[in-house]
Amino acid sequence: MPLQPELLDINVHNLNAVPCCGIQNPAHPGLASKRCWLQEHFELGLKARSLIDVDGKPCGYIEYLPGEYAWRGIDARGYMFIHCIWNHSKRNRSKGWASAMVEACVSDAKKAGMLGVAVTTRKGPWMAGSALFESNGFQLVDTAPPDYEIWVRKFKARSPNPMFKKGFGIKAVRLKDELTIIHSPQCPYIAKFTAEIVQTAREEYGIAPRIIELNSYRDAQDAPTPYAVFSILSNGKVLADHQISRTRFRNIMRTMLAKAR
Repeated sequence: MPLQPELLDINVHNLNAVPCCGIQNPAHPGLASKRCWLQEHFELGLKARSLIDVDGKPCGYIEYLPGEYAWRGIDARGYMFIHCIWNHSKRNRSKGWASAMVEACVSDAKKAGMLGVAVTTRKGPWMAGSALFESNGFQLVDTAPPDYEIWVRKFKARSPNPMFKKGFGIKAVRLKDELTIIHSPQCPYIAKFTAEIVQTAREEYGIAPRIIELNSYRDAQDAPTPYAVFSILSNGKVLADHQISRTRFRNIMRTMLAKAR
């Protein structure tokens, strides 16, 4: 039987030693702020775990915390909420490792006396799909456009369902600037995308974007998209509800400017 990877807790003692989110480059632009974010949230019950293979390389990651502190547009009070879970390579799939990470979260939620475990999924990028959770006993309880879903594994059938926050469209309309970028340190990859898009907007389109940094879980839960931690808006309309590349941003701007002519 091949050796199995080890699921290591990331904590204040090993924060700078254990790879976070699959990042091994210490100069990664979002790593320092992510580690600060983690340290602040350990006190709120956050668990971050890195799956390390037999060669000492990261091959998976899961992050979860009590739902009232979730950095998503969701009301999941009483539940353990999974921010993110992923394998770092396609070759690591279908080995049961992701299910093992989910079960570790379920175990912690039971020990903490919570109602169950909840997660937000979507078909698009930067979030887990629903298949993993459906196969591990989760049930679909809420949806939000364009393709967001909440899946939950309850410990008691009569527990109230977690749900998406209301009024995403209204919150977006309030942001009437020509270009607004909402970002946060919750995902370390956001820093790179934000910097590239700000630079492109200024140099190629002559636009100085309004930059809004989410500084708390309350800010995130009041964001204009379910994903919450990154979005791009123009004149009250959401152009992107997750981090995108410079090329994708150019394509969006090209389409938007063509419609304006």
